[in-house]
Amino acid sequence: MNIRQKIVMSIVVAFAGMGLLGSISYDHLLRIGEALRLAEVVDDLSNDILEVRRYEKNYLLYAMDEDYRESLRFVGKSLDIIRGIISPDATGQAPAKGEADFIGLRDQLIAYRDAAAQLAETAGSTPPTAVEKAQAALREQGRELVATSRHIKQVQRDGILHIVDNLKRQLLFSTLTLIFLGIGFSWVVGRRIIIALHLIEDTTRQVATGHFQAIDLPPGRDETRDVVKALNRMIKELDKRQNQLLQEKKLASLGVLTSGIAHQLNNPLNNISTSCQILLEEDIGKNDAFVAQMLDNIHHEVLRSRDIVKGLLEFSRENEFTMKPTRLGDLVERCVGLVSAQLPADVDIARRVPEEMCVPLDSQRMQEVFLNLFLNAAQAIGDHPGTITVTAERDEPAGQAVIRVEDTGPGIDPEHQGRIFDPFFTLKDVGKGTGLGLSVVFGIIKKHGGTIIAESEPGRGAAFVIRLPLGREACPQARTEPQQEAPA
Repeated sequence: MNIRQKIVMSIVVAFAGMGLLGSISYDHLLRIGEALRLAEVVDDLSNDILEVRRYEKNYLLYAMDEDYRESLRFVGKSLDIIRGIISPDATGQAPAKGEADFIGLRDQLIAYRDAAAQLAETAGSTPPTAVEKAQAALREQGRELVATSRHIKQVQRDGILHIVDNLKRQLLFSTLTLIFLGIGFSWVVGRRIIIALHLIEDTTRQVATGHFQAIDLPPGRDETRDVVKALNRMIKELDKRQNQLLQEKKLASLGVLTSGIAHQLNNPLNNISTSCQILLEEDIGKNDAFVAQMLDNIHHEVLRSRDIVKGLLEFSRENEFTMKPTRLGDLVERCVGLVSAQLPADVDIARRVPEEMCVPLDSQRMQEVFLNLFLNAAQAIGDHPGTITVTAERDEPAGQAVIRVEDTGPGIDPEHQGRIFDPFFTLKDVGKGTGLGLSVVFGIIKKHGGTIIAESEPGRGAAFVIRLPLGREACPQARTEPQQEAPA
């Protein structure tokens, strides 16, 4: 049984125990309420019997018929109260518990009424000894009535006290039981959790010092085992990411080397370009059309190579973050020229960026953003024909430039869209990506004061929407020198 099941079971047991406790307590309270109502009725009955005795004494002293009638009225009232207490089917059957005393009191009241009637009949015409005997019988019946009513009253009080004592004992026992069960459950479950937490604490301390060593799985099949498994996966992933970071450092060093090589390539490219110009101006270039065409091709390829080398130099150069008004269309064209050689032949880049759109940005950093997005889009399209579309427009009410980079790839699953900008998160095969590109893109856009979001429906491609603040400064005039547009 795992920890979750233990917790659920303990909660169920606790609720069942509280429900049972509440039911028993509620039953006791109902019984107390019924006993209190009966005690009120018994108290009224006792008072009526005392009134019977009072009018009896007045009648024996003053022999007034009014006292006799009042005494019989209270006898009748007491009998009515007893009839309301005793069950209708109690006659002729064994009395229910608690009703025997009331039945006895009822019989005594009937006997008292008969004795009072007999006394009234003998008064005035019977010898004094018979009257005295009737009076003595009436007094005796009255004393028995009072004694029985007091007994019933005391029994009702004792019953209420007994119910209250039972309720107190039940509450005390239930509370102690719940306390002991809670302590036992806390010790059993908490002990396993604390042991697992100590194990995880020791392991994370080792990971912090650079020791990526997996943990032995604990016995059992509860959540602590799952946590240790997850921790082992994290240790394995951290080890892999550390190796990837080392690879990134190597690539950074390679970028420095590339910058040096690009500088060295500029000289031979300049010499080749100059030689081609000289040959084109000589007679050999003027008289032979085929040679002239070849020399012209060489010249154009040298210009193209020079642009590539220039892009490499700009990309590898580390500058401070400097924002200045930049023509977005020129930046996109430059990025397309840099990335075109790495795209498959059947992947095109369509550009719909207004020429006059000017946005304050750091050209080098935004160049890195577009290169990452273009390469990711090309890798998402894969070996199939496809199109990467770059569009830009002004959102005047928001004061932003809205840039969209869309592809015709398979799209991004909904469960991955929330993590697409997380560092080291990648959907590419092992060895084909580090998961840092979009994280870098997110950081650069954020540094520009903008936002970037991913929009995608599975099977319908993906779109990255960038929003950058529009500036008030105008861009410098566009260069008039011709540029060779790289094929998309």
